[in-house]
Amino acid sequence: MDNFIAARSQMALSLGFHIIFSCIGMVMPFFMAVSHFIYLKTGNTLYKNITRAWSKGVAIFFATGAVSGTVLSFELGLLWPAFMEKAGPIFGMPFSLEGTAFFIEAIALGFYLYGWDKFNKWFVWATGVVVGISGLLSGILVVAANAWMNNPKGFDFINGEYINIDPIKAMFNDAWFSQALHMCIAAFAATGFAVAGVHAFMVYRKKNIRFHAAAFKIAATFAAVAAILQPLSGDISAKNVARLQPAKLAAMEAVLKTEAAAPLIIGGIPDTATGQVNYAIRLPGLLSFMAYGDMHHPVKGYDQIPKEEQPPVMVTHFSFQIMVALGIFMLLIAVLYLIIILKKKSWQNKTWLLRLFMLATPMGFIAVEAGWTVTEVGRQPWIIYGIMKTRDAVTPMPGIPYTFYLFTAVYISLSAIVVFMLYRQIKMVGKLYDNSDNEALTFSHDLH
Repeated sequence: MDNFIAARSQMALSLGFHIIFSCIGMVMPFFMAVSHFIYLKTGNTLYKNITRAWSKGVAIFFATGAVSGTVLSFELGLLWPAFMEKAGPIFGMPFSLEGTAFFIEAIALGFYLYGWDKFNKWFVWATGVVVGISGLLSGILVVAANAWMNNPKGFDFINGEYINIDPIKAMFNDAWFSQALHMCIAAFAATGFAVAGVHAFMVYRKKNIRFHAAAFKIAATFAAVAAILQPLSGDISAKNVARLQPAKLAAMEAVLKTEAAAPLIIGGIPDTATGQVNYAIRLPGLLSFMAYGDMHHPVKGYDQIPKEEQPPVMVTHFSFQIMVALGIFMLLIAVLYLIIILKKKSWQNKTWLLRLFMLATPMGFIAVEAGWTVTEVGRQPWIIYGIMKTRDAVTPMPGIPYTFYLFTAVYISLSAIVVFMLYRQIKMVGKLYDNSDNEALTFSHDLH
């Protein structure tokens, strides 16, 4: 493994772990705030117990997200020094603002975790909301920096020099809104299905049914709304990619030959040697319409992209197909769940519904990982799209493969610790809040 592949692998590993921690850290505070609000309005201690249990999960993911995010910050400078030398003064503003949002989040979380019974109850609730808002802002700011890599703005590139730098224009580039919207909704969908799936499993096992059923409803509602909104944000994002990064669109959709009335390709195995996509389902003209609003609009293919600028089509296309397939599956579950809570309330306690959510538990995060693979691999060979190639930005320092092996061990260990802590937290919830024996008999009898 050479330095270049090792550096890319290390960044991929770090991002792959961090994105899960950060998504949960962004979204869980909103679940917590809703549960807390219900408790404050009704006085029902069940929701107080849910809130306190979720707040411990938020603390765990805040700590792990902080650690993995700090590692990423160092890796940018250590692995890609040429990139940071040129790009740092241009897109550094969202990173500095993200640091501010992180500190606000940390302070608010401290008030929230230790302020119960010490401060005004609504003040404590408000600090929990601040945790969620500041975490969401942190995610948006980081995505804005990534969007700049896909659509570099806010400077003039003349004779190899970066001049006339405008950090505001760089941060609010043409790609930031669509990427941030898509990522935020994806975080809500992924976290919602994961949390709902865990609680559905506990209800299915008839463990603390009343507690887990109430928690399930909050998480499942967030998941359903986000899953229904996600295709809309995906459409906005795809149209933006078609306008700004036609090579990425070609890789996503496996458009190997430029053609008018380009078909939407479902599945298939791209073969760049023959220019064919084998075993695919083709829907004529639909890609042209979805990308440009015109059934006959030509879509640029690999035959019009210089070979040295073509992104890896196999990885990008398969990742995109996985993301879309899982998104559609979660959308179907979301529509079904909303129909149930609005029209078929008697189905809420059915075993098959719990099994559906249990099946969907990892799907949101698999889709998120696939989506980020599309974003990063689909931009290759560029680290700054159209300006600096990734290979030109890597560090000349030797021994990067060894740091990759080291960081792999660190992240695997960190993940094992997180899983252990969450498992222990779930068991503790069972011991502290198990009041289901008498209060949930009716609910239990409905499970069949």
